[in-house]
Parts: sequence; structure tokens; C-alpha cells
Amino acid sequence: MGRKRRKEGPEVPEGRKALEGHEAPEGRQAPAEVVFYALSKKFVDDDQGRTLRPEVRQLRHYTLAIGHHIGVVDCLTPVLTIGEEAYGAWVAKLPPGPARKKLEGLLRWGEIEIRRDFAEPLAAALAAAAPAFTPVEQQWAEALQRLCRAMAEEPAFYLVVRRRDPAGDDRRQRTDGR
Repeated sequence: MGRKRRKEGPEVPEGRKALEGHEAPEGRQAPAEVVFYALSKKFVDDDQGRTLRPEVRQLRHYTLAIGHHIGVVDCLTPVLTIGEEAYGAWVAKLPPGPARKKLEGLLRWGEIEIRRDFAEPLAAALAAAAPAFTPVEQQWAEALQRLCRAMAEEPAFYLVVRRRDPAGDDRRQRTDGR
């Protein structure tokens, strides 16, 4: 059996339950949710490493060194869950600009990715809108700002934000007809 090498990601916030959005009353179907997933681990699949020729193995290590993900599996952990309606109201409080546009993209496309190059503008927009946030929205903003700081410290760290329907179906719903 092959070995898998693991690289731990930065720590993700604890207490996910405290950061969750609105729950549906008993007997009613839960509304759609927005779930933030953070990179928690990376695995290098070495199952075939022993059978590869040395030149191929060297190429594989080179691609990993320059940041390509050949043979790398990213493990994502849910770190923040917000009801879709609450998410939309929260994002609407952000000032117009790239951060708001990026987060609104989730409502249109069903999934967005937040990488290091976007962490600073997002944190700034959250800070600018803080006076308009409710206490719960402020908790969400603080959690997201902590994740933005983690991205600044670890270049490989990133977030995936997905819309999840009540049945738990995480498939992206396209709005462009394809």
C-alpha cells in the first residue's frame, strides 16, 4: 500500500455551531445554506510513486515545488454556515466594490473560491461595513476576517464557498443555461 504525505493547513476557527445562520422551525424544510469551506489538509498521493521512472518522479516533485497540483488532493473543512437569505442580506451591507461583487457571485453561480490575493480587499470591506452589521453578522465577519489573516500567512490556504440546498445537494446550479 502506498504512502500519503500530509501537510496540515492553518488552524480553522472552532465553534462552527456558534457561527451558523438561521435554523428552520420544526416540521418545515430548512432554507438553503451558504457554507464556507477552508483548506485543512493536502495529500500527495504516492501510491504510484514507486512504479514511476526517476525522471517522471522528478518532474512530479518539480511541479509540486512550483505550485501545480499534480497528484495533490485538497481536503476542505466546513468552517462557517449561514442561511442563504441571511447571507444575501449580510453581503448587501458591504460597500460596492470587488469584495461585494465576489461574495454576490455565490448567489449567481452557487460556488466561489477565495484565495490569498483577495483576502485583503475582503477584510477591508468587512471592516468598513462593520457598523451596519447585526451582532450575528459581526460574528460572521470576524470569522471571515480571521480566515483572511490565515490566507495572508499561508499562501496555499484558500476558501471555497458553496450554496447547499435543504436536501444536502451541493451541486452548483448554473444560471447561464448550460
